[in-house]
Amino acid sequence: RLQGTSAPSSAYRALNCYVQNIPNNRSTIRAFSSKETVTITYCDPDGTEHPVEAEIGKHLLDVAHDNNIELEGACGGELACSTCHLVFEEEVYDTLPPKSDEEEDMLDLAFELTETSRLGCQIRVVKEFDGIKVRIPDDGY
Repeated sequence: RLQGTSAPSSAYRALNCYVQNIPNNRSTIRAFSSKETVTITYCDPDGTEHPVEAEIGKHLLDVAHDNNIELEGACGGELACSTCHLVFEEEVYDTLPPKSDEEEDMLDLAFELTETSRLGCQIRVVKEFDGIKVRIPDDGY
């Protein structure tokens, strides 16, 4: 808006009109985003797959919550529970940073613990994750 007026400027109106007419598809939205993303697929315990756009640098727990994926994260990512437990494919798991002692302790409490289990609150999205699948284990309930 122009200072001292209540009417939007013509540039503002033109931009607003343009943004409202962008087709609603991921490739177009990604092209206009200033944040770099990769596609990650979350797999529910029943096998349902949920491909999502994940912003590089975000924790996998936050990406799940941003996309309405059912991954609890009861402690809010404070490394005080194991409810954001994820299972990785072995080739992806081998590229992850080492687990801290605290994460190891929390994983000991997780259901369906595997050799490739990690907590989603401890893993940040990197470019190399493009196309990966992560499995959400059954929580036992």
